[in-house]
Amino acid sequence: MGVLACRQKNSRGTFKPHLAVRFRSEDGKVCTFSVDSTRVPKKQPQPDAYLITHAHSDHHGKSAMLSELSVCTDKTAVALEIRHDRKFKGKTVDMCGSIEVNGTTVRTYPTGHTAGAVAFYWENDVGTRILVTGDVKDPSALPKCDLLITEANYGDHADPSCHFEDDIEGFRSALESSSQVAFGAYAFGKAQRAVELLREIGHDGPIAMEEKSLMLSNRLLDEPGELVGLGEFDGDAICIVPPWDLGKLPRNMAKYVMTGRQDYYYPSLQISDHLDANGLVDMVEKVDPEMTLVYHPGGDRPGKFASHLNSIGRGAVCLEDVDNILGNEFL
Repeated sequence: MGVLACRQKNSRGTFKPHLAVRFRSEDGKVCTFSVDSTRVPKKQPQPDAYLITHAHSDHHGKSAMLSELSVCTDKTAVALEIRHDRKFKGKTVDMCGSIEVNGTTVRTYPTGHTAGAVAFYWENDVGTRILVTGDVKDPSALPKCDLLITEANYGDHADPSCHFEDDIEGFRSALESSSQVAFGAYAFGKAQRAVELLREIGHDGPIAMEEKSLMLSNRLLDEPGELVGLGEFDGDAICIVPPWDLGKLPRNMAKYVMTGRQDYYYPSLQISDHLDANGLVDMVEKVDPEMTLVYHPGGDRPGKFASHLNSIGRGAVCLEDVDNILGNEFL
């Protein structure tokens, strides 16, 4: 396939939770793309690009955004700047766009995971089609590929918690349960999903949000409607705050947490920004790769998802199966 996937070690000798992909461009240049990775120290040779699929912290954009070699969408750059109070120094690309990196055309396709989240796609010198997804909620826009590099956040088919459907009716019922309702949602990702769901259901009134959620939603959503700060609502209110701030709101408000977890004090609503186990398999079937490399998250789910794919006739390995190990540099 003409692709070398590499793991990295840090100065302590332990593995970093990301990978680099090395290949030759169509004109024969050796290229290295670092995927959802921290930066290599400046004294070391650098990759050709740091690909940032989205702005969640476990995809290391906080580090990579400070490199001029970083690549992400416009909205991901905005989210990174708001979340980390740093200026994004790399290059941006449209949600369905393309960018040239050292002789390679890299295309982007939305994944529906967060505002600005995309998969990256390119071809190497022997025509291998490479697709790196990051985390995925909606795979409908993803193209077919020969090598798929993807996630397995809910890839353990033996775990009942990895099988779910979004409880949209439950969300609707929660909205109708009281004239004052608060939803606990993380400021980036889930809060914007909550705003979109409220508008889709038909709520056209103001939505009160804490400061960071408000800033992110106003900047990242195309048509968020009227969003206000928590101190600006009066009477009936729909509020969106981080889950740990629900207790700070008036006691008479109906309160829910948008999560599949069951360890919160308040009732939970199954609203996920990820595909479940069956959805991940459906995605693999859709893009139809010759080989799948599962690189995220930490723990045993990547290995379990790779094993499941192999059991149904889909060639797969997880990042821990990769033997090409680099030090804290690109050689």
